Amino acid sequence: MLLAFRASRYAPRSLTRVLLWAGFDAQWRRRAKPARRLEDNLHRVTGLEGAELRALSRRGMASAARYYAETFELGRMTARTIDARVRVEDPHGARARVAAEGTAVLALSHSGNWDLVGAYACRHIAPVTSVAEILEPREVFDEFVALREKVGMTILGHEGGSTFRELIRLGKRQGGLMCLLADRDLSGSGIEVDMWGHGVKVAPGPAALSVAIGAPLFPVHVRYERLRGRRRLTARSRWGVVLHFGPASLPADAPAEDRVGHLTRAWVQFLAAEIARHPEDWHMLQRFGWTGSER
Repeated sequence: MLLAFRASRYAPRSLTRVLLWAGFDAQWRRRAKPARRLEDNLHRVTGLEGAELRALSRRGMASAARYYAETFELGRMTARTIDARVRVEDPHGARARVAAEGTAVLALSHSGNWDLVGAYACRHIAPVTSVAEILEPREVFDEFVALREKVGMTILGHEGGSTFRELIRLGKRQGGLMCLLADRDLSGSGIEVDMWGHGVKVAPGPAALSVAIGAPLFPVHVRYERLRGRRRLTARSRWGVVLHFGPASLPADAPAEDRVGHLTRAWVQFLAAEIARHPEDWHMLQRFGWTGSER
């Protein structure tokens, strides 16, 4: 991964895309562990089996390969290219709310390209602060952090309680968008919820941060869409992403005895529905937080 990251700075974009897709497709054909994990997760979301599930998982692997190719290219994209690739759906007025209040917590799933929308949001909505899982080797994590910081984001490594305290400090001091990938719990203290008729543990972080800093919590889903015409030419890609804001949940409206649980169930309901509508763009190639046994 580190070699691919560094090579992508100089290799033609088309070559990066082809090589990444070849690698992901080979994993799918061999039914390597990431492909099996993805199929298990997609089965639980959709109920599909057999050939239909295999076809969906192949589209899922293609979407994941697209994410990595785009992210490796992100440092070389112009602002105009990024803007052409991102379209915003905001039926509940999230952007106006952020502009008025200055701070919001966003709960995201591992869907579409969250790095691309982060780069877009830094310039058009508000500064972005996020948390990233610390990868091994550490050099890979450092490369991802450097790339995201280059496009304007502030990135903290996931290191437990100290990271959460820093998020609270930054949220209160400088505001902006506090963006947390929350569908996969890394805290070890996940909240059990219902998703797609299954028990799942998800991260408590977005709701807990919302309560701690008194900011609204918005669920956000990102999916891919085909581009056409002038937008496709400007984007230099056949694919763009849709940044879809869900409805706000407010800490003050949640019951005092279970604010974190109440806010968590609210964002889970929105994201579960969106993932079910666009399962091919959910890049859950790892073990997920199912409370039952895996297939």
